[in-house]
Amino acid sequence: MRSYDFIVIGSGIAGLSFALRAATHGSVVIATKRSAEQGSTSWAQGGIACVQSQEDSFDIHVADTLEAGAGLCDEAVVRTIVTEAPAAMETLMDYGVVFDKRMDEEGHEELDLGREGGHSKRRILHSKDTTGREVENKLLALVKAHPGITLLEQHFAVDLITTAKLGLAGPNRCVGVYVLDQAAGLVRTLRSDRIVLCTGGCGRVYQYTTNPDIATGDGVAMAWRAGAEIANMEFIQFHPTCLYHAKRKSFLISEAVRGEGGVLIDHEGNEFMQKYDRRKSLAPRDIVARAIDREIKRTGKPCVYLDITHKPREFIAERFPNIYETCLELGIDAAVEPIPVVPAAHYQCGGVLTDVNGATSIGGLWAVGEVGCTGLHGANRLASNSLLEGAVVATRAVKDVITKCPMESPTVTVAVPEWQSGNVTDVDELVVIYHNWDEIRRLMWDYVSIVRTGKRLIRAATRLRNLQREVQEFYWNFKITTELLELRNLVEVATLIVESATRRKESRGLHYTLDYPDRNDEHWRHNTVLVKRMEPKPEGP
Repeated sequence: MRSYDFIVIGSGIAGLSFALRAATHGSVVIATKRSAEQGSTSWAQGGIACVQSQEDSFDIHVADTLEAGAGLCDEAVVRTIVTEAPAAMETLMDYGVVFDKRMDEEGHEELDLGREGGHSKRRILHSKDTTGREVENKLLALVKAHPGITLLEQHFAVDLITTAKLGLAGPNRCVGVYVLDQAAGLVRTLRSDRIVLCTGGCGRVYQYTTNPDIATGDGVAMAWRAGAEIANMEFIQFHPTCLYHAKRKSFLISEAVRGEGGVLIDHEGNEFMQKYDRRKSLAPRDIVARAIDREIKRTGKPCVYLDITHKPREFIAERFPNIYETCLELGIDAAVEPIPVVPAAHYQCGGVLTDVNGATSIGGLWAVGEVGCTGLHGANRLASNSLLEGAVVATRAVKDVITKCPMESPTVTVAVPEWQSGNVTDVDELVVIYHNWDEIRRLMWDYVSIVRTGKRLIRAATRLRNLQREVQEFYWNFKITTELLELRNLVEVATLIVESATRRKESRGLHYTLDYPDRNDEHWRHNTVLVKRMEPKPEGP
C-alpha cells in the first residue's frame, strides 16, 4: 500500500490543474489508465470560453449559458465559473499555454477571440484548432518536472475504497482506491483521505463518438458503486459535426468552423437550419444535432455537409490547420468542397453530483471536469464551457479540500485491505468481451441517442440487465484486465443513462423523446438524481 496526501485519477486539464496546485500542500499521485496525454483534453479543438473584450460581459456569457442549458443550469454556479474564468486563463498562460493573438486596428496585440454556436459574442480563446493539445502539453510538462507529483501511467482505477464498503460505522467516506498496474498485471492499493476524480466522460458507450478510446465512464461508474449521487445522465450531448468518413470515424469538425461562417447544407447544396432555429447554423448543439438527424432521416442520405468554401484557402489553412490537413489527407479539400458530417456522441453533461467546488456526496471524494455535474451545463452544454469548468473548478477544489481536510489534521485511521483476487483464471475468450462491448454501443445508439421513445428505452433496459449479469459473472470469475474493467464500467454507465432518460417524462435540452415532445417546467425543472443502495462488503473477488 502506498499513501499520498492527494490522489488524482485522470490526467486532463482538470487533473493536471488540480495536481499542480495541490502539490504546494503535499504529496500528489496521478493515476491514469493510458499514457497521460491520451485523454479528451488533448482532443479538444475549439477553445475555452472566457469574457475578454469590452463588447462582452459576464452577464452576457451567463445569459448564453443559461439559454443553452434549457432551464436546468444552476445560475449561481454559472456566474461563479464565468466570473472566475479570466483568472483561470491567466493561470494557464502563466503555465506557458499560448493562445492565438491578432493585431487590433491600432497595431496593438490582443487575443484572437473566436465565436461558436450559442455564443452571442466572440469570447473563445484558442490555439489554432488544437487548443486542448496545447493546454495538455504545457500542463503535463510541468507535472512531469514537479518533484512533488508522482505520475502513474497505465494504471487503471478499479474501485474506490470507502468506509461503507469496509463495513465501518459513521458517514460514508472515501479512504483509497484500487488501481490495476497494467504492466505488472497486479492490483495495487493507494491510500489517501483526499481523492479527486478527473476521469472525463463516457462517449464510448455509443457506437459513434468524437471521444478517444479512454472515454468509458470510469469515474461515474466507480462513484456510483461507491454510493455517490449521480445526476442528469440522460443529457448526453451529440456534437452535430463529426467527420463522415470510413477511415476517420471519430474526427471532430470543430464548432468554430460554423463560428467563422461555415453553413450546414444538404446533399443538393441547400441550407436547412433556417427551418429549425433563427440562429441557423449557429444554434446550440442540441438543436443542430436534432436538425441534422431529422434531415438525414428525411432524405435517406448518410450525412449532411458543412460548407466554408466561401472563405479563402489561406484563412481556412491558418485558422483550422488540423482540420484542413486531415481533410486533405482523406481527399477532401475544404477550400473548394463541403465537408461531410454527421452527429456523434460528444459530451456527458451529467455525472457525479457536486457543488461548485467539486465536492461529492461522499466525504473525501471530489469530482472535477466532465465526470462531475456542478450545474454549469444544465440540460445542454454551451460550446467551449467544458475546459473552462475543468480549470476553474480544479482551482476551487484544492481550496475546498484543504479547508475540509486540513493537512495538519490527523488522517482517518482505517485498516485498508489489500486486493484479493481469489481463485480466478485468465479470461479465456476476449471475443466475448468485445462482442458485449459492441452490443452495448449499438443498442445505445439505436435506442438511446438523439431521439428517444419509451419503447426504445424499455428494450435497452431489458438487454442491459442481461448484459450486466454476464459482465458481473466475468468480473468475479476471471482476472481483471483493462478490457474487462472498461466493459464493466460501460454497462454500468449505459444503465444509468437509460434509467435517467426513462424517469424524465418531458423533452428538454439534449433529452428528446417522441412520447413527451414538449418541455414541462412545472413538473420537470429539476435534476434527475440516482444513488445506489449500499450493502457493506469487502472489495475484491
